[in-house]
Amino acid sequence: MDDGPDPKRNPTDSEETNDIGHRGKLQTSSAVLGVLAAIALCVIALDVATKSLVVALLDPERPVHVIGDAVTLRLVRNSGAAFSMASGYTWVLTLIALAVVVVIIRFSGRLRSGWWVLGLGLVLGGAIGNLIDRIFRDPAPLRGHVVDFISVGWWPVFNVADSAVVCGAVLLVVLSLLGFDYDGSRSGFAARRSDTAHDERDRGAADSAPSSPEERDA
Repeated sequence: MDDGPDPKRNPTDSEETNDIGHRGKLQTSSAVLGVLAAIALCVIALDVATKSLVVALLDPERPVHVIGDAVTLRLVRNSGAAFSMASGYTWVLTLIALAVVVVIIRFSGRLRSGWWVLGLGLVLGGAIGNLIDRIFRDPAPLRGHVVDFISVGWWPVFNVADSAVVCGAVLLVVLSLLGFDYDGSRSGFAARRSDTAHDERDRGAADSAPSSPEERDA
């Protein structure tokens, strides 16, 4: 028998629930984008500041020895990609960097993992940092040379933006291999580890629960 509509139920409850859920998702996406932007801006600020100091203070012919010959600061104008690779393809690299920035921004709305936000934020900040050089530095817009200044042993000279890109990329690879997905879900090793932790907590709760009425009344 149909008792009819519940007079206590607001007919818009389901609509309000959907709206709340939708707003919650938007708020989460906005928070993700905010954290992503904050990380990227920190990388960009540090990259621009260090490059400006290097250009103003370092003589290309006189490197500064920080730790003997192992770590030095030397001013290098790089027309290639990170770590001075692919020289001569500056305009192609500029377009690739622009594409990377657009893809990360569009993809950010699907992120729910803080570690993925950190990794992509580092990559985004590094890509924009070097992109600023390519757009605004000599010899021409979209063909500008990137300022590199950190030399470590045999490793090619690099800058803060290069370091951020590499660290972010390595973090994303490790997260993928361990099963920590961009949407906050887990698979593989991460899922098995999570299941094991849940099982241990459940066993601990079961062991601590009273097993008889006398124990419950005690």
